[in-house]
Amino acid sequence: MLDDEDRALIMPHLEELRLGPGRIIHEPGGIVDHAYFPRHDALVAFLVPMADGETIEVAMTGREGAVGGIVSQGQLPAYARCCVHHGGDFFRIPVNKLDQIKARSRRIGSLFNRYADYIVAQLFQSIACNARHSVEQRAARWLCAAVRRTGRSEVALTQAQLGGFLGVGRPYVTRVVARLKQEGILDTRRGAIIVLKPRKLDALACDCSALINEHYSLVMRGLDAP
Repeated sequence: MLDDEDRALIMPHLEELRLGPGRIIHEPGGIVDHAYFPRHDALVAFLVPMADGETIEVAMTGREGAVGGIVSQGQLPAYARCCVHHGGDFFRIPVNKLDQIKARSRRIGSLFNRYADYIVAQLFQSIACNARHSVEQRAARWLCAAVRRTGRSEVALTQAQLGGFLGVGRPYVTRVVARLKQEGILDTRRGAIIVLKPRKLDALACDCSALINEHYSLVMRGLDAP
């Protein structure tokens, strides 16, 4: 979405790195000193730790976005844990340098503001989804979103992790996965869930992802690459 002038502003300050699954980018209360841009099939989850030690996923970011320094100006503490779910390539930039670039480029500033609006919408929809939809619908939505963002049919996570992301106990997820395996929609192997029939899985999912994707298209409208 950047023209040559804006690209020239930001590219010299981007550091390339590769982060593996489970890598913590930010912890709650930690100072956010870099913004990270997932690339290709990299996937990052925002997790809120609870008092009982469990963590609940509230948002997911892939190559469509960024984490850290999206809204705030300067170095401020993180509220949620930001964890690499699917490892891969990243760019990162110091947030103080990013703030300077936003001030110089109206287009880059607008891009980040619009993306922040999308993140807020994702959080709102997550709250509504957890209150309204079944475990099966939510599990199907999460797996479809992971497949779409990574481009891979095999999602690296355990059923216990999926339950943690959805905020439910493992027995609920185990029953859902077993039923979908019987229907030939999913398969499993140690540490992974494999989506065999993405269209059928998408048909089982709630419409929350579609609503969020539509909002992303709307808020980013007019910022297509020149």
